[in-house]
Amino acid sequence: QFTTRVVSCRAAELRPEGGGEPVHGFQVVLEDTILFPEGGGQPDDRGLIGDVPVLRVTRRGPEAVHFVPAALEPGAEVLLSLDWERRFDHMQQHSGQHLISAVAEQMFGFKTTSWELGRQRSVIELDTPVVTAEQVQALEESVNEKIRDRVPVTVRELAADDPEVETVRSRGLPDDHAGPVRVVDIEGIDSNLCCGTHVSNLSDLQVIKLLGVEKGKKNKTNLVFLVGNRVLKSVEQSHSTEKALTSLLKNGPGEHVEAVKRLQSSVKLLQKNNLNLLRDIAVLIARDFKSKPAPKQLFVLHRKEGDSEFMNIIANEIGTEETLLFLTVGDEKEAGLFLLAGPVEAVENLGPRVAELLGGKGAGKRGRFQGKAAKMSRRGEVQALLQEFISNQNPGA
Repeated sequence: QFTTRVVSCRAAELRPEGGGEPVHGFQVVLEDTILFPEGGGQPDDRGLIGDVPVLRVTRRGPEAVHFVPAALEPGAEVLLSLDWERRFDHMQQHSGQHLISAVAEQMFGFKTTSWELGRQRSVIELDTPVVTAEQVQALEESVNEKIRDRVPVTVRELAADDPEVETVRSRGLPDDHAGPVRVVDIEGIDSNLCCGTHVSNLSDLQVIKLLGVEKGKKNKTNLVFLVGNRVLKSVEQSHSTEKALTSLLKNGPGEHVEAVKRLQSSVKLLQKNNLNLLRDIAVLIARDFKSKPAPKQLFVLHRKEGDSEFMNIIANEIGTEETLLFLTVGDEKEAGLFLLAGPVEAVENLGPRVAELLGGKGAGKRGRFQGKAAKMSRRGEVQALLQEFISNQNPGA
């Protein structure tokens, strides 16, 4: 916590990180703050000004701007409270990134070109097209050894024109930077220009887990990692998943993969058999309709199980030169598929109207119009439309 004073408060809008409607609130500047504004690859802090939640902290030149949902009185003395769990997580990930980047460059010459502190995992972009599994393992072993060595992490400030600034690792200063520059030192390992928050000793990182690499931008590789409490949370989540799978598959963790492979093979065989049966049913349905003494001009069928192929087989078997077919598959209360087949001119006329009634979209050619339907419960309205169309085509019928 920290006691400070409100300097200014003005109305503003905040666009949520996940998108959506802007939130109306206020931008507040304080005499000083313990809440970190987003920057340097690190997200911003959260906390309270009095009992008012801080929803975002950004930097405007040398000032930290706090976005809050309620107005605060300029000149008022306020108590600032920090969300420590979020701050400590960011400290662990950021110091971990410094350590990984420094050791990756020392061991393999891989320079870090950018990094991102994500909500679930973090990513370092390395300036190399390839990082092998062996290199990842060696890097992980090395950084964890440094953690066990309890190496101190210190912070110092230098004047912007100090010659020593040129010797410190950096990706450059922001254009609107003002005042001294901040150097974060990992004793004997790294010196780095950085505005972010860090631990005071590598032992506070607890452990680093490198999850592997992913293909990045051209000639770059993304290294994915977790630090400290995130590793513990990941282990807990994996253990919960393992327990659930053990219960479902009725075997031990070491047999899970083989059990799932066997299930996948069984499912593929069942799907193949099911498809064959559906095709046979489609042929039988069509032949039954054609065997009737006086075939009707309209054929309507709905089936919960089925797919586009099932409907097209029926249409092919019945023939659509004289008969208008309206076929649907899927759950009546949910979305499904539809097919309108018949004389070309009739289908071209009716297809878009059928799609509209079913709340879906479709396309057609050569006497077939098919697509997805969001309102399967309106099939009765479609049938009435088709019957009306046939009656108008044949007034004496």
